[in-house]
Amino acid sequence: MKTAACTKLGIEIPIIQAPMEGAVGPELAAAVSNAGGLGMLAPWASDTETLRAQVRETRDLTGKPFAVNLNPEFPQEELLQACLEEGVTVISFFWQDPSGLVERAKAGGATVMHTVANARDAKAAVECGVDLIVAQGWEAGGHVRGTVATMPLVPAVVDAVAPVPVVAAGGIADGRGLAAALSLGASAAWIGTRFLASEEAHPHPDYLDKIFAASENDTIHLDDLYHISWPDAPHRVLRNPTVAAWEDAGRPAIGDRPGEGEVVATSRLHGPVLRYGSDTPGADMDGDIAAMALYAGQSAGLVDKRQPAGEIVREIADQARQVLQSLV
Repeated sequence: MKTAACTKLGIEIPIIQAPMEGAVGPELAAAVSNAGGLGMLAPWASDTETLRAQVRETRDLTGKPFAVNLNPEFPQEELLQACLEEGVTVISFFWQDPSGLVERAKAGGATVMHTVANARDAKAAVECGVDLIVAQGWEAGGHVRGTVATMPLVPAVVDAVAPVPVVAAGGIADGRGLAAALSLGASAAWIGTRFLASEEAHPHPDYLDKIFAASENDTIHLDDLYHISWPDAPHRVLRNPTVAAWEDAGRPAIGDRPGEGEVVATSRLHGPVLRYGSDTPGADMDGDIAAMALYAGQSAGLVDKRQPAGEIVREIADQARQVLQSLV
């Protein structure tokens, strides 16, 4: 299972935990890294002191590499500098062009990943110095940049940037998905929804129950239903009463959506949560959790139980080995 991505990242198993802001933290990132994969923090909107605290807590829990994901849609210069000063060895960029930050990250000793949705953007990222490309198919949960499925996207990106390692993202939740990604030429799999159900993650129990009950048909890709905190940010979520009411109303634009402005839940940490807000349903929330943005990928139909993150990593890796051996 040792791949080019493993070598670049200093990990043992080609599994990377997706940066699910609002649901992950040091405990999950460290557990994935301790199991041989690459755990990841997602402090997009944090201040530098919060970021430093998260990095230090993660390092206290693991001596293995872990990553920090940054989104250049927001000012990230200070966060990147804090990461480098704290000795973070892997920086992952997402969404906007990271070219203004890549050189700085690499000069600070970090290995750099960037998530893309097409081969053109993959080439541009490599030209500006990115070390690994994450090819995100539209099956992915949460924020989804492109409209191409993982199966055709991964080999197109692999062909475009070889020999730079490519990580497959979107719709992968078990060893069969990892084996398929490796067969397409990817060097690792990027997994989100499955780790959302890990014991070290902190989603609201009602959110998890919806994922466990979901099939592959129960997500929807939306351009702008939920108020993501930056423009033009399509996303994939589970269908829920909020989505149903909006569809029944004829999919009206922002300002005319049913129930707009209603408080549907309250976060003990952040206060009121509005219908059509982008908040991830966390364990600190009370209210109508089912009405919130229930981020999940099409792989939700493969997720039906809560497990320790390390067990998830080992189970996926073992199944992938079995699948690949059966094909020989």
